[in-house]
Amino acid sequence: MTVPAGTASEVTASAANTIEQVATTPDWYESYNISQAIRAGGLIFVSGQAGFDETGRTVEGGFLEQGRQAFRNVERVLAAAGATFADVVKVGIFVRNMAEDLDKLILLRKEFLALPYPADTLVEVSSLARPEWLIEVEVTALDR
Repeated sequence: MTVPAGTASEVTASAANTIEQVATTPDWYESYNISQAIRAGGLIFVSGQAGFDETGRTVEGGFLEQGRQAFRNVERVLAAAGATFADVVKVGIFVRNMAEDLDKLILLRKEFLALPYPADTLVEVSSLARPEWLIEVEVTALDR
């Protein structure tokens, strides 16, 4: 299914319960059978976003640059759903090296998030979908 930037396509239509796919163009997740985001039950669930640019290439510069790009990618998907970081209630962040990058992660949170800060889960993982990825960020936001 191809969904133009900034639109949502209805996947399940029921008066009480709708599930809509949210996507941007290009949609790097489509070939993996993953939605960039799903709108359901008054919430927007954004799939994990990593530090890749609009061409699909991982950005250079290490953890901080990948992190900034991951947050910008989240922001882009939120915008396609009509939301912003101000609507985010929960963040999940997956990193490859917590001990080395925790201070940088706190800086990223300060750059992109504001009071009241959303609930957060930080997890160190042994790998992400691509071996060069150092961070992946997912969020849940209110659908206003």
